[in-house]
Amino acid sequence: MNNWKAEPCDQVLWQMPAMLRRFRDRLLASRPRRWATRILLGLFLLFVCPILLGAVASAETGTRTTGSSVGSALGWTHVKDSSGVELSSYMFATDHGSVLHPGNAAVSLVLGLEFAGWKILVTTAIWLIGYALSFQWLNIVSKPLEGVAHSLTGQIATPIMLVTAATIGAFFVAWFVTRGFYAKATMQVVTMVGVAILGPIFLAEPLADVLSSDGLLAEGRDLGISVAAGLNGNGTADPSHSVATMQATLTDNFARRPLQVWNYGHVVDEQPACKSAWSAGMSAGNEDRVKNGISSCGDRVAKESVDNPNFEQIATGLLLLLAGTVLLAFGAVLAIKVVRAALDTIYHGLMSIFGFAAGGFVYGPTQTFLVRNMVDGVIAAARMTAFTIFLGVYVLILGDLFRLAGDQVMVVFVIGAIVMIIAILQLKKLSKSLDKGNEWVANRFALAIQGSGGGRASGSGGGTALGMGTMGAGHSMSKMPMLAALGAVSTISNSPATEWLWGRTRSPLRPFSRMERQSQLAQWGFWSSRGVGGPRGYYAQSYLHRPLFEMAAREAAEANGGINTVRGAAAAMQAVADVGGKSTDAWVAMDVVGFRDERIRYNAIRSWEIVDGNTKDWTLANTHLGHVVAGVQRVQDSSLRLIAGNSAPGEVAADLANLQAAAFRYRRSVPAGVTLDGGVANGPEEQFVSAYLAAPTSEAILDLQRVASGVAPTGPLLGTVFENDHLAARRMMGAIGSRQADLVLNSVNDVLANPTDQQLLRVARGHISDATITDQALSGAKRTSTNTPTPPAQNSPQRPGWARALDPVGQALN
Repeated sequence: MNNWKAEPCDQVLWQMPAMLRRFRDRLLASRPRRWATRILLGLFLLFVCPILLGAVASAETGTRTTGSSVGSALGWTHVKDSSGVELSSYMFATDHGSVLHPGNAAVSLVLGLEFAGWKILVTTAIWLIGYALSFQWLNIVSKPLEGVAHSLTGQIATPIMLVTAATIGAFFVAWFVTRGFYAKATMQVVTMVGVAILGPIFLAEPLADVLSSDGLLAEGRDLGISVAAGLNGNGTADPSHSVATMQATLTDNFARRPLQVWNYGHVVDEQPACKSAWSAGMSAGNEDRVKNGISSCGDRVAKESVDNPNFEQIATGLLLLLAGTVLLAFGAVLAIKVVRAALDTIYHGLMSIFGFAAGGFVYGPTQTFLVRNMVDGVIAAARMTAFTIFLGVYVLILGDLFRLAGDQVMVVFVIGAIVMIIAILQLKKLSKSLDKGNEWVANRFALAIQGSGGGRASGSGGGTALGMGTMGAGHSMSKMPMLAALGAVSTISNSPATEWLWGRTRSPLRPFSRMERQSQLAQWGFWSSRGVGGPRGYYAQSYLHRPLFEMAAREAAEANGGINTVRGAAAAMQAVADVGGKSTDAWVAMDVVGFRDERIRYNAIRSWEIVDGNTKDWTLANTHLGHVVAGVQRVQDSSLRLIAGNSAPGEVAADLANLQAAAFRYRRSVPAGVTLDGGVANGPEEQFVSAYLAAPTSEAILDLQRVASGVAPTGPLLGTVFENDHLAARRMMGAIGSRQADLVLNSVNDVLANPTDQQLLRVARGHISDATITDQALSGAKRTSTNTPTPPAQNSPQRPGWARALDPVGQALN
């Protein structure tokens, strides 16, 4: 209790790190919470964050037009469209409302915030793509890196280092000659001579081939831009002009045209006068001039859209925010790939200093390390070319889409966003393929230097050069030592000798190994007990009834309708019950024999259980007749619910099939083959039985029971030839029970043959009611309002819609 009181006063619990941890744990406590957090965070980043950026950028006092402060903040990007208008000066021209038009003021405020956020995203994305391809960022780091390279060269490339490395390399030559590897010795000499010739040239200006204006990076960039410009219809060879052209194309497609559709409902550039007026107003940064220009150029639709801001424009702005985010993601991925390729090349250029200063003379990993650095420098040009051509192809595709779409810019914008997402994924695949190609080229060069006949790797195309390992384009050290150590630990843990030394525990280095051993011993003690395990053990014997259920279900289903049918399911239920099974046993047995429709099995079992439960309400001497009575009542109820639309045809079909199974079981429980009058046709006994079946009464069957029991009759048999003939009375009672069972089964079969005929169901109900009269009279059960089946009325009218509603039931049965 004291702890509970002191907990709110604990200062540690209310410190910011502890509060943040509790908040994070509650957010991530369950899967629904984690998904909800991710969705809300995504919505915030896609919509709320850009709008907040726009609100911050637009928060400036004074008379400013929509987005003007944003334009001033982005003016340093100098991104222009094809008409020479800077993207930073774009604005959303609309009616900002007044006291008399507060609705326009509210809508204008939301549009202004959306536009400011969208403008930041699009401008940043387009500038980022152009800035990465222009290599202006490389000029910032080139001079410091060149200074570092010269300093490193002065410290490493000393005469004593060169002499020491050459001496070590000569030792390898002598070693190969002594061992008889003359080809390797020759290759080592050639490699040392090549390093000695190229080394002074490289070490004089270590990063010249990378950072110079005519270096590998610049040449690869220029080639890629030339190809991309050619794809976009620009034949100029000036890379800087080509980058500007790409930026202009992206600005037209992702900023100018979408903004015009957002602002005016269509592209106003299709009209030369409106295009000039819009460009002049945007260049001047004057919203009123833009509005006046659109009004004077004769575009009434655009003027109407400017004067009446609406909620549809807000929805369009949200869509543009989403597409702008995707564009920014594409620009960021492309820029990262380009910058990383360049920085990787600079890194390998710095590492080449060690190779040309010393490592290139020494056989083995140091030589292959030099080869890798040289190959990466050359592959960098291919990377620049591939990335730039990749961008050019996508710019060309998007440009054609926008040009062919005309005013349908929003549709293309959605398609363009999807294309950009695909482009991001394909750009990653392109980068991985270039990494693999780099690995392959470097490995082949290294194998050639080490000699083609000296090892198993050189004899196979897929070998790995000494010193290469898994240290590839991923720039990660080899994981083989760690894997070898883990393999050794696993071998020791799984050794039988270790199990003996550790007290016979299984895999002793695994967690909970001793507890696992104890559990196994306990299980072995149980299963090895007499009579439990083995094919003759108690455990196996407890499941031998399963094949019995399967056999009964298969034979019954095949003989009545077939596997996976409604009648077959009802017959399988009856057969499983005949051999002592339950409903759950029937579900498994039907699945094993091939009932793949779970709905058929479910309806059959559900109908069977409902009828079986209702049977207890019928106080009849013959319980099988009670199943029939409950079954026909269930059929009648489900049929009426089907007509009312509250039941399914499959349920009624299952009820009918179970009624048929109950009638068969009732007929099977009654003796058959009773002969009357010694086989004489139409004798007195036959006449009495026929008359009783036509109109059964309690008095007649009770009088017959008295005579059969040796008691004098008091009813219809008094004064007849049967008055003292108890044997004839017994025969007639047996014949009545047998023939009533036949009438019930035959009438139920007729119902299943044509369930849409309501009269057939009435006939079946009549025979079932007659059988209950006989049973209740003989058993002495008293009739009540709940234990007496309702007989059909004479000349009952046909229920409307009966045949039409039950037609699917007939299809399901047949």
